[in-house]
Amino acid sequence: MRAKLKLAQPELSKGCHVVKATQVYRITETMDALRKEGKKALIPFIMAGDPNLETTAKAIQYLGTSWSLTFLATALYQILDAEGADVIELGVPYSDPLADGPVIQQAATRALLDQGTSLDGVLNMLTGLKGSISAPIVLFCYYNPIMRRGLEKFCEQARAAGASGLLVPDIPLEETGDIKRVAREFGMELILLATPTTPVERMKRIAEATSGFVYLVSVTGVTGVRTSVATRVSEL
Repeated sequence: MRAKLKLAQPELSKGCHVVKATQVYRITETMDALRKEGKKALIPFIMAGDPNLETTAKAIQYLGTSWSLTFLATALYQILDAEGADVIELGVPYSDPLADGPVIQQAATRALLDQGTSLDGVLNMLTGLKGSISAPIVLFCYYNPIMRRGLEKFCEQARAAGASGLLVPDIPLEETGDIKRVAREFGMELILLATPTTPVERMKRIAEATSGFVYLVSVTGVTGVRTSVATRVSEL
């Protein structure tokens, strides 16, 4: 058993000072290493704050270090860093998750309404994990919380908390210039999305503009359980 995790509580309102990055980008580095070994990346998703941030922190720790199939109900949240995730996608709960289906919507609602999870709370939780996990963290965050905080302040605080990448599902390619520039200034990679209905020429532009990897949406519509994926996915 791991010792109880203590979450650091930095004063985010005062800002986190980060030297603007010249370091290697961790997600690209991870993907390059896997590609050289002929391996695929395991990238699980978890909603921050569902059922609470303490459980989220433990789940992240266990996800990032030798994948096993011990999905017993009592151990479901003790799998993430210690069980071999290559990258961990951490959802920031949002009230209007337009790209997500019922399962993730409900997880976000529980995090927001039942636990009062906030952006600061998520960043504080991540700060408490710094140095204890090996997998790079990608924040899955809708644009409104980022815009409200300001691009520079958001990216500065997210990077200081330990995030390596950012995925913003509701911003189109044509509007990613500023956020990509600022994210890279603070050592973060902006991951872009493509779908089965994305035209080929546009997909090429997305592949050129993204960093780390392209997030390929395998279905049309919102996220959720499916019995099949779009037929075009195998061609992409």
